[in-house]
Amino acid sequence: MAKTRWLCHLLLRFLAFAATLSAVIMMATSHDRTTIFTVSFEAKYTNSPAFKYFVIAYSVITVYGFFVLFLPAKSLLWQLVVALDLVFTMLVVSSLSAAIAIAQVGKKGNSYAGWLPICDSVPKYCDGATRALIAGFVAMIIYIILLLHSIHTIIDPLLLRKS
Repeated sequence: MAKTRWLCHLLLRFLAFAATLSAVIMMATSHDRTTIFTVSFEAKYTNSPAFKYFVIAYSVITVYGFFVLFLPAKSLLWQLVVALDLVFTMLVVSSLSAAIAIAQVGKKGNSYAGWLPICDSVPKYCDGATRALIAGFVAMIIYIILLLHSIHTIIDPLLLRKS
C-alpha cells in the first residue's frame, strides 16, 4: 500500500513538473506580428508584466518540481517540502490569476478604459497564450492536490502521535 501511495505521489509530482514546463514553453514561444495602419507591432509575453510574472514564477516552480522528483522517500526534507508546496501553490495561483486577468483584457478589451481587444489582430499569440494558461490551470489543480496530499501524509501522523 505504501509503495502504491508513493508511486501515485511521484506521478502527481511528474505531472505537475510537465504541466509547469509546458506552460512556460508555450507562453515563452507565443508571439505574432501584425500591421495596423502602417504601424507594425509584435505581440509577445514580454510586453505584459503579468505574463512575465507568469513565466518567471512557473520557471521557478518547474525547477522546484524537478528537484523534488529526486528527493528520496525517507528523507527528512519532506517536512520542508510541505511548506514549500504551500508557498509554490500560492505562487501558482497568484501568477495564473494575474495572467488570466490580462488575457481577458487582451481578448475582450475594456470599453470603459478605452482598451481595444487585440486577439483579432494577433490570433497566433492569443492562441499560444491560451494554451499556456490552460496548462497553467492544470498545474494549479495538481499543485493543490499535491499540497493536500503532503499535508495529509506529513502532518497527519504528527497529530495522531500518542503522548
